[in-house]
Amino acid sequence: MAKAFGIVSSSGTHFQVKGMQEFRPISAFSFLGRYRIIDFPISNMSNSGIDRLHVYINGSKPRSLTEHLGSGRIYNINSKRGKLQMLFADMNTMNTIYNTDVAGYAANMEIIERTHEDYVVITPDYMVFTENFEDLLNKHIESEADITVLYHKTQNAKFKYLGCQVLNLNKQKGVLSIEPNLGNTKDKNIFMDTYVMKKDLFIDLVKSARKLSSVYTLSQIINARIADLDVRAIKHNGFFAAITDLKSYFDANLDLLDMKQAEDLVNPAWPIYTRTTDSCPTQYFEGCEVRNSYISNGCIVEGKVENSIVGRGCIIKKGAVVKNCIMLAYSEVGEGVYAENQVIDKWSKIIHTKEVVSEADNPGYIRRDDTL
Repeated sequence: MAKAFGIVSSSGTHFQVKGMQEFRPISAFSFLGRYRIIDFPISNMSNSGIDRLHVYINGSKPRSLTEHLGSGRIYNINSKRGKLQMLFADMNTMNTIYNTDVAGYAANMEIIERTHEDYVVITPDYMVFTENFEDLLNKHIESEADITVLYHKTQNAKFKYLGCQVLNLNKQKGVLSIEPNLGNTKDKNIFMDTYVMKKDLFIDLVKSARKLSSVYTLSQIINARIADLDVRAIKHNGFFAAITDLKSYFDANLDLLDMKQAEDLVNPAWPIYTRTTDSCPTQYFEGCEVRNSYISNGCIVEGKVENSIVGRGCIIKKGAVVKNCIMLAYSEVGEGVYAENQVIDKWSKIIHTKEVVSEADNPGYIRRDDTL
């Protein structure tokens, strides 16, 4: 799809995930024990034939993300004409009013202007979904709209996607406004921070936003000019998650224990590329019990695991119970420990504390590298 280049934006920097974000940006979070959040938008681009990508890195602690991305070769990007570029916004502090997607684009405007493609496809780094952007681009060109955006219809907006934006649509799927989701009604069209437009229009919007306000985002400048632009919306079908806090991260992982939802997201015909880690298969010892869980390679399982996601190299000792938990790589649950509704970060160990239980509506977090 040489007509368009891709941007994976850092438009979710205003969201804060308790504990986990102290060590890495949301885009670098482990997902399903194998992937990172960033793998989904980049794989969507790669599978859609977009092989020139700009990945914006905005905020502190970028090391784990940059290490994971590397040269971009893991994403099956054409090595001869394709390229993945990591672009940094010139920001000194995280989560300030100045730390916007537009600020990142403006700081790298020279690189954007040098691209040869006529169109740009923009998608966020904190949402998990699959979408064929080639189809989206073709529909956009055929419609002759100025901008095409993607949305997900939900009946649970009172409790989920808070802080995300919603689209107010007319009967022809034209966008009348882009507004914050305040949780006041259950039926909403959640804006997926995904746009298709001509590169020249994108550049004009970024420059206009910088002139109007130092804190404007791309969605805000589009909303301000909505009367003069033909903005149309296309509905997304299938699994969709926005990682905006610890609860949404917890739910998004465990929701995929449902095979139907998992098949909506992970399909052999639409591969999700990620960095591989070679290790031995997981060892299941006599007396262990595993139900409805994803267990990654390199683990040692002697206890009981139920409705959980277990990352690479984890240890569940004899007599331990891990229920409704997300264990990140190389964490350990010791002998006789009962853990329920927890996010257990990398290299952490629950050994001396024999019971760690939280409510499902308010999952607990075990800090990275801690020992309990």
